[in-house]
Amino acid sequence: MDELRSRAAPFRMRPRRLVRADPTLPREVPAGTRAVVVGSGVAGISAAVVLVERGVDVTLLEAAETLGGRLGAWPVTLPDGTEQVVEHGFHAFFRHYYTWRSILRRIDPELGFLRPVEGYPVISRSWPDEDLSGLPAAPPLNLLALLARSPSLGVRDVKDADPEAGMALMSYDRMGTAALDAESAASFLARMAMPERARQMLFEAFARSFFCAEDGLSAAELVAMFHYYFLGNPEGIGFDAPDTDHLTAIWTPLRAHLEEHGATVRTGAALRRLVPEGQGWRLELDGDSVSTPHVVLALDPGALHRLLADSPEAAAGAPRLAAQCAALRTAPPFAVTRMWLDRDVDPARATFSAVSGEPALDSITVYSRLERPSAEWAARTGGSVVELHSYACSEPDAASATAAMRAELATLWPETREAAVLHLHERHEATAPTFPPGSAGTRPRVRTDARGVRVAGDFVDSPFLAGLMERAALTGVLAANDVLAEAGAAAEEVLGVPQRGLTAGVPFRARRGRSGRARA
Repeated sequence: MDELRSRAAPFRMRPRRLVRADPTLPREVPAGTRAVVVGSGVAGISAAVVLVERGVDVTLLEAAETLGGRLGAWPVTLPDGTEQVVEHGFHAFFRHYYTWRSILRRIDPELGFLRPVEGYPVISRSWPDEDLSGLPAAPPLNLLALLARSPSLGVRDVKDADPEAGMALMSYDRMGTAALDAESAASFLARMAMPERARQMLFEAFARSFFCAEDGLSAAELVAMFHYYFLGNPEGIGFDAPDTDHLTAIWTPLRAHLEEHGATVRTGAALRRLVPEGQGWRLELDGDSVSTPHVVLALDPGALHRLLADSPEAAAGAPRLAAQCAALRTAPPFAVTRMWLDRDVDPARATFSAVSGEPALDSITVYSRLERPSAEWAARTGGSVVELHSYACSEPDAASATAAMRAELATLWPETREAAVLHLHERHEATAPTFPPGSAGTRPRVRTDARGVRVAGDFVDSPFLAGLMERAALTGVLAANDVLAEAGAAAEEVLGVPQRGLTAGVPFRARRGRSGRARA
C-alpha cells in the first residue's frame, strides 16, 4: 500500500494511515462471535477493547491479580500508613503512539490525565548534560538542529563518520534495513566512528532504553527505532506521562470500559495449556477451562515460550508458531527501585533524566514532581519520591541492583548521598523482549499457522514500524482486526509514522556522487 512506500518527507511530516476501514463492511460482528484474550498488558487490552466494542463476546484472562503487564500498577502501604500505587517503572507516552493513545481516548477523549514531561536530559558523570527536547519535528530540520546545538555532536564529527553507516541510519526501509540484522548495534555505532562523547550521550542511552546493551541489540533494530523515534516521527521527541498513578488513570477505567461493553475480565487466571478442540481451542486454567474459536495470546515472550512448550498438541498442529516460540528469549533483567526519601532533591533536577555511562543506572524519575499522590506525600513530609531504573541490569538481584544504582545516583546527584530512605520498593525481573543480532524473521507474527490463534505484544514481528508500547498496542489491534476479518466486519483503522526513511531507495553512489565525494 502507499503508506509502506511513503518516505518521511522533509518539512511536511504527518501520520500515515496504515490500515483503512472498508466502508462497505459492517462494523458489528455476527451475534455469538466469541474470543478469548490472554494477557492484559497494552497488547491484550488493545485487542480486547476493539473486539468488545464491535460486539464480540470477549473473555480477558490475566494471570496476575492486577491488569497492565509491564505497565501494571498495584497499591503498597508505607510505614506511615499512607497508601501509594507503584508501577513497573516510568514509561514515556510519546505523542506518536497513535494506536495506544486511541485506546486511551476510550476512557478520556481529551487525554486530560496526560501532561507533558518538560525536557529530555541525558546526564553523565563524564560529560555536560545533553537535552534532546525542543527539536523540530520534521527531518532534516531535527537533525540539523541537533548538529547546531549539541555539545556532543557537530558537523565535523558527521564528516568523519563512515558514510555508509550514516546513510543507513537515514535510510530506514523494512527490507533494506534487514540486511543489517546480523550486525550488532555496538559494531554499527563503531563503524560510524563518532566521538566517545556523542556515542555515550546520544546513542548508548538510546540503545539501552530497549532493555539491552549495544552488543546484544541488532543494528537493524537500532536503525528502525532511530527512524521511529527521531527521523520519522511527525510529533517530535517530546512525551507525556499520567498525572496520577497508572491504576487510577488507566487500568481501573479500562476495566470498567470493557465490562460496560459486556466483556468478562478474570484476574488470577493463569493459562496452563492450549488444546485444540474441534474447530476451536480449549484454554486450560488451574481447575477451569474456557473454549473459544478465536484466541489472542498477548503474553510476554517468556510466558509464550513456556505455554507452547507445555501445549504439545497445539505445537504439533502449528509447527511454525511452535518453532518461533521455542526461539523466543527475554532481555536481561530490568530493575526498578522506588525510594521515599526524607528530603527533596535539588530543585534544578529534571523530572526525568536518562543516564549514560553508568554500569547499572539508566534513568532517574522524580515521581514527586510527576504524579499527584507522590507530590502530596512529599508536600506533607518534606521528602521526595525518586525512582531508579536499570534497563539491562547485570546485578543478580533487586538488593544488589538498588545498592549499585544508589551509589551511582550519589555521584550524579550528590544531595542524595545523605538522604534517609523511609520506604523502598524494589523489582528485578526478566520479562522484556530482546532483539539480538540475527533474530530477524524468527519471532511470531500476528497471524499464526494455528487457525484462530493470533499473537500480540511488543516482541511480535509487525508488518508496520512501531516501538515499545505502541508496537504492543498496534499488534493488539491487528490481532483484533484479524478476528473481525474472519467474522466479516470492517477493520479498525490504524495510523503510524512514515514507513521509510528520508533517503530510502536512493542509490548510495548517486547520493555521494552529486556532492563529488563518491568512493571509487
